[in-house]
Amino acid sequence: MRYIWQHPDWPAWVWDAERIAQPLAAAAREQGRLLGRMQGLGFELRDEAWLSALSADIVDSSAIEGERLPLDQVRSSLARRLGLETTGLGRAARDVEGVVEMMLDATEGLDRPLTVDRLFDWHAALFPTGRAGMTTIPVGQWRDDRDGPMQVVSGSVGREKVHFEAPPAVRVTAEVEAFLEWFERPGHVDALLVAGLAHLWFVTIHPFADGNGRIARAIADMALARADGSPRRFYSMSGQILLERSDYYAMLERTQKQDDLDVTDWLEWFLGCLLRSLGNAQEALHAVLYKARFWERFATEPLNARQIKVLNRLLDGFEGGMTSSRWARMARCSQDTAQRDIADLVRRGALKKNPGGGRSTSYALPQDLEASE
Repeated sequence: MRYIWQHPDWPAWVWDAERIAQPLAAAAREQGRLLGRMQGLGFELRDEAWLSALSADIVDSSAIEGERLPLDQVRSSLARRLGLETTGLGRAARDVEGVVEMMLDATEGLDRPLTVDRLFDWHAALFPTGRAGMTTIPVGQWRDDRDGPMQVVSGSVGREKVHFEAPPAVRVTAEVEAFLEWFERPGHVDALLVAGLAHLWFVTIHPFADGNGRIARAIADMALARADGSPRRFYSMSGQILLERSDYYAMLERTQKQDDLDVTDWLEWFLGCLLRSLGNAQEALHAVLYKARFWERFATEPLNARQIKVLNRLLDGFEGGMTSSRWARMARCSQDTAQRDIADLVRRGALKKNPGGGRSTSYALPQDLEASE
């Protein structure tokens, strides 16, 4: 079996322009529509929509790799760095700060060239302790393959399945240099295709000991920001990839194991995923508008700091029903205090009791804010 990087013409990508013309046009059209709708919002709502989309993108990119970052910490770090409202948000852990720093550098710094030094900085930000779990990894440098070829493997010991093997470490420097030169001067390639090709190309080189997927998605986000002409993107490509994770890995593996350099299937999938993420941005926009209406309704109520903190967690997409025990953990208060806080909000109409009772009693935000008044 030959991997795509072993092809003698690598990396001279080819694709069927006719096949991808329709999804490319559809993605570009939806991208423009979304940006147009956002321009119609006030500055505060645009900031909130941007913060929500970027927070989701960071959390979901890590979740693709099986790492769970606390959404509230990601929002806190982003809001503080962007000079946005941080009321009710706690401090972020060092590993969260590093991921946020990488993503902001990719999107806010979209006009600066992507260089080896920037990639090393991103890698160091991802692994501030120099460890990935229990494993020590070389940080801010290319992999050396001292423990054998870089492989993507699944399965238990003795039953491993090799999904992909990356180019030898001795080729990494030259491979990355060629990639970066193309990324900054892609010729007449459409900006959305640059994002898809860059994602595939970088993750195929797999230049680091760990973190390649997250950096590949950050590079794609950088290319998408350049396509938008703005660091502010209101959709989460990583969020959609997370929803389609099985298809994502299957498509990567199939493309990396093919005998030719035709990446039409990959680009078609990538553009379809982008189109679906743009469609799902409408749901995120609805959540932002709901949050604005919620605080318009309850901003003058005499709520305490615990109530504001937990309500914001709910408004930012907390999954599952809110129980008194969850409230106590999140607000760092006693069970009795949590029950009093919740009962007060139910009286004010800021929370509603879900069906059921006893130990399973849970609460949610009101769906109809008018009815809560």
